[in-house]
Amino acid sequence: MNMRKGVAVPLAIVLALGLAPALSACGNVEGIVKNVTGGHVDIGGNKVPSDFPSAVPLYKGDVVFAASVGGEDKKVWNVTVKVPDATAAADIEKQLTAAGFTGGFKGADGDTNTGTFTSDAYGVLVVVTSAGKNGWVANYTVTTASVISPSPTPTP
Repeated sequence: MNMRKGVAVPLAIVLALGLAPALSACGNVEGIVKNVTGGHVDIGGNKVPSDFPSAVPLYKGDVVFAASVGGEDKKVWNVTVKVPDATAAADIEKQLTAAGFTGGFKGADGDTNTGTFTSDAYGVLVVVTSAGKNGWVANYTVTTASVISPSPTPTP
């Protein structure tokens, strides 16, 4: 397996789990990830990355965290925005389907709603969850279609 492909998915998972803010405190994480992926890395910040795809609509909320990693043809973005509550999942689904994405949210697990959406150019994983005393957030992990994404393994 190509090392770059093997790193993109685990890094996306780390970003999606919201662990990136903790990682950004480790002084040289950006340099390490850049060396492994060979691409541009931007970890941290409260602004949507300038190269975030305009084809992917984001919920209108304060940006809590944003990051991107990879090169031009294989890129992963992660953006977390504040949302009012769990009902934001329905609005997010409407936004993405109106923008031409297929998919949706597949039920709720306690205080967490997870949705997957695809288009010809992008894959989007959205997790709407309670952040405890910090309210509710929607975490978007967006990949270019050329990035290998893990597929669920069927259970026997």
